[in-house]
Amino acid sequence: MNWFTEIFTQQTFIQAVLVLSLICAAGVALGSIRIYGVSLGSTFVFFAGIAAGHFGMEINPDMLALAQNFGLILFIYSLGVQVGPGFFSSLKQGGVKLNLLALALLVLGTLMMFLLQWATGMPLPEAMGLFSGAVTNTPMLGAAQQALLQAHPEDINTANNMAMACAVGYPFGLLGVILCVVIIRAATSPKAAKNHHDPSEDNTFVVEYNVNNPAIFGKSIKEIRENADVQFVISRVWKGGKVIIPTSDTVLEEDEHVLVISGKKDVERIRTIFGNRENVDWNKKDIDWNSIDSQLVSRHVLVTKPEINGAKLGSLRLRNSFGINITRVNRAGIDLLPSRSLRLQIGDKLTIVGEAKAIDNVSIILGNEAKQLKNPNLLNIFIGIVLGLILGSIPIAIPGMSVPVKLGIAGGPIIVGILMGAFGPRFHLTTYTTMSANLMLRQLGITIYLAGLGLGAGAGFFEKVFTVEGLQWIGISFALATVPVLIVAFIAAKFFRTDYAQNVGMLCGSMANPIALNYANTTVEGDEPSVAYATVYPVSIFLRVISAQIIMLILC
Repeated sequence: MNWFTEIFTQQTFIQAVLVLSLICAAGVALGSIRIYGVSLGSTFVFFAGIAAGHFGMEINPDMLALAQNFGLILFIYSLGVQVGPGFFSSLKQGGVKLNLLALALLVLGTLMMFLLQWATGMPLPEAMGLFSGAVTNTPMLGAAQQALLQAHPEDINTANNMAMACAVGYPFGLLGVILCVVIIRAATSPKAAKNHHDPSEDNTFVVEYNVNNPAIFGKSIKEIRENADVQFVISRVWKGGKVIIPTSDTVLEEDEHVLVISGKKDVERIRTIFGNRENVDWNKKDIDWNSIDSQLVSRHVLVTKPEINGAKLGSLRLRNSFGINITRVNRAGIDLLPSRSLRLQIGDKLTIVGEAKAIDNVSIILGNEAKQLKNPNLLNIFIGIVLGLILGSIPIAIPGMSVPVKLGIAGGPIIVGILMGAFGPRFHLTTYTTMSANLMLRQLGITIYLAGLGLGAGAGFFEKVFTVEGLQWIGISFALATVPVLIVAFIAAKFFRTDYAQNVGMLCGSMANPIALNYANTTVEGDEPSVAYATVYPVSIFLRVISAQIIMLILC
């Protein structure tokens, strides 16, 4: 039986994989337990790692660093790719507001750290370590340690104390933000928390108009669109008792009816173009579009051909070639208005109206092979990770500072992931992955990361916690993780009218807390918290890294 003991004790790559896998398995099993309806999920992997480290289990430090850092990179990059397609649209709609709130949280937390450090007489490096743990931001800790050692190369013990303080504060930072999400959810009505998405805010809205504006009588749809200052798509025209699919040359006459798709905010502006709005609800889910007439059908067609990825919709000339009309483009659950300049992406679902045979021909061009979407695009995943690490390693010189700032292994990959998800198709890079595949990558990455982090912090952890100084550290880290969050959450909801999903996503992103984000995502329908998280995370991680280095260089 010596061989069995050796595979757990001898520091080989087999032992490293075995130990980390056992920690992950134990943590995932314990994380599925619900207490008062709340499950910590993969957070428990961190505690399983701490327990393993406490009882003397250890692996080769280089292997531990590789597993831990690669897990974090995989999680962060996958998150960026997933939210990338909707990132910049969310930035235009509310990103400035969310980033200002995230900045307020950073400033408030930093001021509170200085206040508690002054009140307790704690050395600044230890306070910075607790602050890094409370905001679950290991890149911030690394930046602070680097700045300290560059200014005082002999202070290795002080740098180690910073890491210990971060390890003590980290679990209470995780739990503190999750507790804040629970409190915010309890303070929000269940309907608002679970069904916060208002259907009226959808990107597309269908309205029927009666053409009675003399200014457009006898004009083609192309002429009407050129003179309009609003984007819309005419899906059908009732002309001469028949329903037809219009082209850009179709001429509208008095008393004809048109079915127009636009953003809901533009409905009244479009009414002034065509005339009276008919009192028919075309946005009900149970509408049988194929029963409107006997000649035309409405079908969903998937974009699955790689050569179509990144192509402009207008360049395909589908309407003129096949006599069809594309009324919607659904991307990552969001309905977009089709336009000539819209670039198609792998995974887009197009709603097409036309004759059945014509739609069949269009399906051949676009692909419409659902099984193709199940194939992972591993090449672009690894290319994105490489680019993310290169970006994160670029030293950014700040005037007056002797130490350059780097985005690190968290900031670089998420920025590249967002850019790949948003703009990859323009360069014919297929970044699409199914929701289940992306979630698998994210969960695998964060689980391995937490297992390594807990194992590395486990030795001496409990001995430090159960002392007067350790209890003080716990109290400070828990206060830093909760008080600023609850204050900013109140301000965001009360004065900035931020809804529940955006609020908790912004708070988790500013606190760099993916575990709290995982819990927040279970309380809503959709990915709004993840989009808000990714909207503020790149700026927040950059500012926290910079602020940590500035504080340590100036005050230590």
